[in-house]
Amino acid sequence: MKKTALITLLCVTALTPLLPQDKPAYRLFSGNGDRALYTDLLVRAQNADIVFFGELHNNPIAHWLELELIKDLYIAGHKLILGAEMMESDNQIIIDEYLAGLITDSRFEGEARLWPNYKTDYRALLQFARDNKYPFIATNVPRRYASIVFKKGFEALQGLPDQAKQYIAPLPIPFDENLKSYREITEKLGGSDPTHIAVHTKGYLAEAQALKDATMAWFIGKNLRKGQTFIHFNGSYHSNYNEGIIWYLKKNNGDLSIITINTVTQGSLDTLEEQYRGSADIIIAVHASMTISH
Repeated sequence: MKKTALITLLCVTALTPLLPQDKPAYRLFSGNGDRALYTDLLVRAQNADIVFFGELHNNPIAHWLELELIKDLYIAGHKLILGAEMMESDNQIIIDEYLAGLITDSRFEGEARLWPNYKTDYRALLQFARDNKYPFIATNVPRRYASIVFKKGFEALQGLPDQAKQYIAPLPIPFDENLKSYREITEKLGGSDPTHIAVHTKGYLAEAQALKDATMAWFIGKNLRKGQTFIHFNGSYHSNYNEGIIWYLKKNNGDLSIITINTVTQGSLDTLEEQYRGSADIIIAVHASMTISH
């Protein structure tokens, strides 16, 4: 019996160098590719006016860390304002009614035009805001207006009634087609034609994206409060490289301390892939084999 146990131990010992010593689901990196810790993220968030938490919409690690971050900031005594791309500005009244406890979860979920993955990925954020008396701001443009711009361009927004215009950034919307985020959209649509005729036959997609960014920046700026940290949840592409929302936000606001987070997937977590370096202040690299939420 002792001999069998000894042989087993020797076999396991011999195989140990061949086995993975750790199997992390994710790792954090700084923008330059250095390893980072969750405490680095937490400290930076505590000292920021705005944290842009750039997520992959179907990534459970990002959604888990979103909730953990606001929990830890709450424990540390920070006053927070929460906001999200996933909520449209004309639904603010129903969000406020929900946060005040005036309507039930089922009523809110039935009327608020929520994303299909709301229950798995975003409901916990809203409930945390409700339970701890934090405001939650619906920052995104109503999708019907983004659709108008996609089909007809910015000019079509001028025809909206005044009541509708309160749900979007003030017109006219500035647009810099040379920003990396918009240029890539245009190039994917075949935008080598300097007249943009080829692109616009496929829709004004970059302009529709810019309308979303401008509107999110507008409602973030309107709801900033001194001494409070605004945590904004959005797809990473809306805040990577300090473009998108941040470009518009800086046009209308003074000096702000901003921290950006990007979520990416990689086949290995040993190092941060070169393509993601510089995209954000903190980068969450999630193993590519991670289950997606939808």
